[in-house]
Amino acid sequence: MAEVTDTKKSAPAYGRQKLITGPGILLLWLYGVMVVGAVSRSAVQISTDFDKAPLAYSLSALAGLVYGFITYSLVRGGDTARKAALVCCAAELVGVLAVGTWTLAEPSAFPDATVWSDFGMGYLFIPVILPVTAIFWLLRARRTGR
Repeated sequence: MAEVTDTKKSAPAYGRQKLITGPGILLLWLYGVMVVGAVSRSAVQISTDFDKAPLAYSLSALAGLVYGFITYSLVRGGDTARKAALVCCAAELVGVLAVGTWTLAEPSAFPDATVWSDFGMGYLFIPVILPVTAIFWLLRARRTGR
């Protein structure tokens, strides 16, 4: 009689490689902190003062969702998750640069700050540094097979 083996038990056989090794652990931690910061900030702002600055508060909520997806992708691991995280990090960087430039060029459009205002100055510029760092890490992970 032939022996039946369960192939679902060995995830490495399917090629899912970890993204949260070495510096990836720090990225995961920082993105986790940014999820909590952006989501909690936008939840309070939207529920209490949405009419004051709807664009700013909506952008903060969007930033929280982007951070959450990137965090999930880093934890999930594998090539598909790495590619998805890479696309989201690029979109995040474009968002930070666009909103940062917009808040400097037209401050009246933002009566209150977003997570990405002034290139993330309220968050110690982490919102502009984090996607650049993550993109380098994810590209390195592709080359090294992590």
